Amino acid sequence: MNRNVILTCAVTGAGETTAKTPHVPVTPKQIADDCIAAAKAGASIAHIHVRDPETGGVSHSNDHFREVMERVREADTDIVMNITAGGGGDWIPDVTDPTRGGPGTDIQTPAERHAPVGELLPELCTLDCGSLNFGDMVYVNTADWLREHARLVKAAGVKPELECFDLGHVWFARQLQQEGLIDGDPLYQLCLGIPWGAEADTETMLAMRNKLPENANWAAFGIGRHQMPMAAQAVLLGGHARVGLEDNLYLEKGVLATNAKLVEKASSLFENLGARVMTPAETRAQLKLRNPNTGNIVSGGDA
Repeated sequence: MNRNVILTCAVTGAGETTAKTPHVPVTPKQIADDCIAAAKAGASIAHIHVRDPETGGVSHSNDHFREVMERVREADTDIVMNITAGGGGDWIPDVTDPTRGGPGTDIQTPAERHAPVGELLPELCTLDCGSLNFGDMVYVNTADWLREHARLVKAAGVKPELECFDLGHVWFARQLQQEGLIDGDPLYQLCLGIPWGAEADTETMLAMRNKLPENANWAAFGIGRHQMPMAAQAVLLGGHARVGLEDNLYLEKGVLATNAKLVEKASSLFENLGARVMTPAETRAQLKLRNPNTGNIVSGGDA
């Protein structure tokens, strides 16, 4: 069991969730406010996407990412920032010509995906470690694209969070490490319950965990009703955890959640198991992240 837990709050994703609840943040200010609220509730890390403020749909705007980062960094409440770099991989076959991408297809090059990370230099960014049948669409991230993207992240000095949606993704993430494209102790995020990737159950999480390198830090999350059970299971198996409205909209059956309430519920769950949530400063030291104020790598004695 892990008694010192890094808790990530994924405050808003790219999915069509805004019509289902008023609590999903949309504008840069709303996203930043939710990052701050999650921090005050006890989260260690905020993971962010950005959305089109007019439509609520997916956005890759550097300006939106910049506004979120600036608002959070200017706040009195500290939190580690983790920017998505996995957008722009959605491929949906056209109904009339399935050899072509249809409406909703959104493909970016590795350089385009990396643009907000390279400009804003967050402490963490995601690196989605393979392609996947993602519900009714295909998420596209080829091996060569991943290698190129990993090189860009490494050159920027940002630590990648290696998101693995299936066992083969863990395999390829290890390959990136063997090729020297991942510096230091790797950070893995095991993503469970996405149709049709890794299932959200103990056997799957354990199988993925057992394939991780010995020097890995790792966390896991489940989507929907699996969020809290998978958070607890990750901690019991020695890992860290993620909650938030990107992955789950409900605090309990029939009760819509906020990001802060999900963080509070997870924190209480971990405390009842005999664990505690690490502060952002402790998280930077554990993961050897760059201090956003000084640019220096935080060591264990600096927490």
